[in-house]
Amino acid sequence: MKQIYFLTILLLILSCNSKKEEVSSTQIVQGLYTFSEPGVVFGQPYLFTAPSGVVYLSWVERVNEVNKMMYSELSDSNWSPPRTIAFGNDWFVNWADYPQLAAFEDGTLVAFYLQKSSPSTFSYDIMLTFSSDGENWTDPFALHDDGTHTEHGFVSMLPWGENMFFTWLDGRHTSGGGHHNHDHGHGGAMTLRAAVLNTEGAKLVEWELDDRVCDCCQTTSSMGVDGPVVFYRDRSAEEVRDIYWVAYEGTDWSSPMPVYNDFWEIPGCPVNGPRSASLNGQSAVTWFSGAKGKSTVKTAFFEEEQNLYGEATLIDLGKPTGRVDMLMLDDNLALVSWMEEGGIYLRTVERSGQKSAPFLVGNVSGTRSSGFPQMTDEENHVILAWTDDSEDTAIIKTMRINKNLLTHP
Repeated sequence: MKQIYFLTILLLILSCNSKKEEVSSTQIVQGLYTFSEPGVVFGQPYLFTAPSGVVYLSWVERVNEVNKMMYSELSDSNWSPPRTIAFGNDWFVNWADYPQLAAFEDGTLVAFYLQKSSPSTFSYDIMLTFSSDGENWTDPFALHDDGTHTEHGFVSMLPWGENMFFTWLDGRHTSGGGHHNHDHGHGGAMTLRAAVLNTEGAKLVEWELDDRVCDCCQTTSSMGVDGPVVFYRDRSAEEVRDIYWVAYEGTDWSSPMPVYNDFWEIPGCPVNGPRSASLNGQSAVTWFSGAKGKSTVKTAFFEEEQNLYGEATLIDLGKPTGRVDMLMLDDNLALVSWMEEGGIYLRTVERSGQKSAPFLVGNVSGTRSSGFPQMTDEENHVILAWTDDSEDTAIIKTMRINKNLLTHP
């Protein structure tokens, strides 16, 4: 694989009064590598920080009809030589529902990808594979055991003690209707499910968390005081699709509750899920909405005394496309990323609602193939990755930002 070193020359800082100030990127940003190879289409990057602190990047390479899931780990500012996790010509590869890699507390790796279960377009399974050494991977098996030829995807993985917590959208009640039929009331509804697996791949417990959710928006989970908190896009009988949350409360799950009442009524899935983060049991969530014909990105922090998510803070600049991500920098401060008018923007936001000036870290086409930019935590740095499809063949860019140089409100 050819890896091309790149440097971002300028970082554009947008001040609160919209005046523009240019700052040398060497003050804040360190370019890492661009993953590319002639004749290979790169895409679907995903970043994950293991409990040990190791940062992993996974992605998909496509040559002709064969898809290959690859990964690398970051060490001393360099990505390790890429390794293959799995490959196949019967995968369901989607710009928004992408394979991911995670690590257990003991270092065991687990990855998933989507494999077609029948000739139907919207019929695929979540396939898991495990590795104790990063080289040898177990035979894949399905996370779910319903055996239906329906949609299963939009997985989030979260280490939970010595085990791994999984959340996913499960179409077992939809009778294979596909997105179009789901959105227009034919068949049953998409559901939200969760399970806990150990390092051997044994399923310890499984739950249905919500029996009617939006069909194709990402799920996300972060660790609360008593266990995982799951965020997702709900779907009411009136086609209101706002962000909801459920939390593990020690022995069972809370009832689904809205994070914030956007009242976004939309007849189809917007393919734009939330992202959450937590630190020391303190969590926050960020999301996209198109309610009342206006696109927005908002962030809210959990208020423990009230057992709800507080006032939503507007994050965007006025014309966002969403595709959000976030990190917690301390108990009361988050870093949010989003896409807007061909750019990837970041800004910090406090629990109080105060926010820093936004800054531009990269340019993207905004097409579906540009995917969802990713962000993760590495000690004193933030790692970013995204797909650049501006040339004939898509590539993956990565960069690192020094946390100490991020502007605060």
